[in-house]
Amino acid sequence: MSQSDLRLRNLKKSYGRVDVIHGVDLDIEPGEFVVFVGPSGCGKTTLLRMIAGLEDISSGTLSISGQAVNDLPPSERGVAMVFQSYALYPHKTVYDNMAFGLKIAKVPKAEIDRRVREAAEILQLNDYLKRLPKALSGGQRQRVAIGRAIVRNPKVFLFDEPLSNLDAALRTKMRVELATLHRRLGSTMIYVTHDQVEAMTLADKIVVLNKGRIEQVGHPLELYNKPATLFVAGFIGSPQMNFLGGAFAKERGAATVGIRPEHLKVLAGGSIKGHLRHAEKLGNETFAYVDAGPLGEVSARMEGSLALEPGEAISLGFAPEQLYRFDADGRSVHT
Repeated sequence: MSQSDLRLRNLKKSYGRVDVIHGVDLDIEPGEFVVFVGPSGCGKTTLLRMIAGLEDISSGTLSISGQAVNDLPPSERGVAMVFQSYALYPHKTVYDNMAFGLKIAKVPKAEIDRRVREAAEILQLNDYLKRLPKALSGGQRQRVAIGRAIVRNPKVFLFDEPLSNLDAALRTKMRVELATLHRRLGSTMIYVTHDQVEAMTLADKIVVLNKGRIEQVGHPLELYNKPATLFVAGFIGSPQMNFLGGAFAKERGAATVGIRPEHLKVLAGGSIKGHLRHAEKLGNETFAYVDAGPLGEVSARMEGSLALEPGEAISLGFAPEQLYRFDADGRSVHT
């Protein structure tokens, strides 16, 4: 499979007077698996569709392999897109769904057969080539949609929330399959999701978007350990980081301090005191939700079970080096 780099320079998108993408600058290197992540309405799918050529670029430059492609139609950009809805032809077999685009492009029949069977081998679809989509599971249909992209031998794969229609167990399985596929093909891939777990487990590089702007770009663990903003700190990590303000934060040199749930421990004399509201006991770990009075609700993630019942007093402590500090503008304060 081919590899290509992408360069986005001051990319903007407007619908009339409404600006939705505000001057995005981003470099994507050959062979990278890049994930666009953010809440609904942040612009991640719009940005992906601009790369695909399905949305016009209002201003700025998009380059693929050193060539500006702003004015090129989707078919000439060397990209292949996998949609959330699969978009399979219900009356065509798996083989014909995967081969259809190549037939339209008048690729020789022998070459079509070679590419389809090669993609089916990669995706473990050999035994399903004669089936119709209605005879497939959700995960198998998604693999067919991916296969349809693979046979085109694109420069860049684009994925628009491809796993959101699957149940939780199948999403986990498909994440592993996608990561394995990326290692096998070595292709440049851009993946859109609102699920930060998908982003953390799949990406070489995460792009966190907020209201049409990039908040931070980096390796998953870099974003987890060194969030640049309050927004990134709250979005990356599950359960969400606790944010505490007021005098508690001021005493620690910040407008807001953040503490990840896994960094809180039940500790006599801890600085966060309250009453246990609820405990989710999952066997290997427990999620404790604590009413900490003026500090609000605080969540803690701990190993094993918790020998407390709702309503009982609880005290939580933490190591000072595990605090995240943010200024009044929501920017990280490094101390």
